[in-house]
Amino acid sequence: MRLKQTCYLYFFLLLSAGNYAQQPLTLKQALETALNNYPSIKAKANYIKASIASAQEAKREALPNVIVSGQQDYGTVNSQNGPLYSFGYAVASSGIPQNSQNWQAAFGALYLANVNWDFFAFGQARERVKAAKSYITRDALDREQELFEHQVRVASAYLNLLAAQRLTRSEQFNLDRADTLKNVVTARAKNGLIAGVDSSLANAEVSNAKTALTNAIDAEQERASQLAILMGVPEGDFILDTVFITKMPSAFSNLVTTVHPLLKYYDSRINVSDAELKYINTQKYPVFSFFGVFQTRGSGFSFDYITNHSGYNKSYVDGISPDRINYLFGVGMTWNVTSLARVKQQTLSQYYVSKALKDEYDLVSLQLKSQQLLAEKKIANAISNYNEAPVQVKSASDAFNQKSVLYKNGLTDIIDVTQTLYTLNRAETNLDIAYSNVWQSLLMKAASTGDFDLFIRAIR
Repeated sequence: MRLKQTCYLYFFLLLSAGNYAQQPLTLKQALETALNNYPSIKAKANYIKASIASAQEAKREALPNVIVSGQQDYGTVNSQNGPLYSFGYAVASSGIPQNSQNWQAAFGALYLANVNWDFFAFGQARERVKAAKSYITRDALDREQELFEHQVRVASAYLNLLAAQRLTRSEQFNLDRADTLKNVVTARAKNGLIAGVDSSLANAEVSNAKTALTNAIDAEQERASQLAILMGVPEGDFILDTVFITKMPSAFSNLVTTVHPLLKYYDSRINVSDAELKYINTQKYPVFSFFGVFQTRGSGFSFDYITNHSGYNKSYVDGISPDRINYLFGVGMTWNVTSLARVKQQTLSQYYVSKALKDEYDLVSLQLKSQQLLAEKKIANAISNYNEAPVQVKSASDAFNQKSVLYKNGLTDIIDVTQTLYTLNRAETNLDIAYSNVWQSLLMKAASTGDFDLFIRAIR
């Protein structure tokens, strides 16, 4: 009894899993999955985080430089008169010039705290922060337009797969009709009612229908692979929502309430360039700085070592213990006068970058306007084909049924039947494409206007 209950339980679970697997994938679910999984969108989010960190770093660049250092050394203090230039590898041994080298050495130490603050630079720090913030805005708008474009790509791939599935279905119907016709022809040929060549023609039609079905399946698999990639999921057999082949869009609104995300992004690129231009322009001005130094020093050499060469102590503690203190503070100005010539060319270069970005903005705006007009025309053409497609299917179906009956009664030849078979297949294919084209043209309009909700609202 317990085994029987267990078997029922497993059967129920398998049935439930099968029913769940058969649930259709709606466009909304496909979009949500794609926006959560697609790597390009994740990358855009990380770029925003990087820009935010850069903006924080730009703010902190305005803080004073506070440098604390300490060192403990052991060495000699020989010195000599003469000029030198340090490339960063010379030592700072302080002692009197002597008439010969000696190797008397002791411990010494230096402890230093230094503060340097550029408190006024004609707005250089402020403009740098503004430029850094403009990168955040640009990257955020870049992600926004990527989200929009990816929604359009996913919706288009969804409609393409649905159309491919319908075409596969139509080719299967066509194969079934051709196979049925072949059976009729074969039976009549065996009974000597018709010529044997009709059987060959019927076999050729079946073979042609099988090839068309295989090609349709191949196209469907390719579309399914594209949708899976865009959704960021493994490939599989998708069961799609048939709402797009059972009804027309509820509305073709001409009201555009949003600025296209792509135009926003291109406009942000101009703003970034303008912000960089302002920041570069501040670099031609001088910088006013406050500085302060606190220094303490210890040495194993005594104060009278100049006259008493034995006045030094090799004790480590005595050498590193500070016994002399110095401090200084002040205000200074640094100005590289030749930067005027360099910055002038840099600002000129950035100015033309801004001009180029504005030209690219104008080009994108022109392209989007052209796409909007084209989308309106495609909608009109798609609706016209949609209205004609059912008429074609009905007429072709009636003609095929009529020719089939006439052929069975020996009143027409197989050429007429295969011709109507081809016509019916073409009509059914046109019907499948007509449904898809109406929604694809509406999607094109949504893509050109930047309002994806225009497409979503039409589904309801």
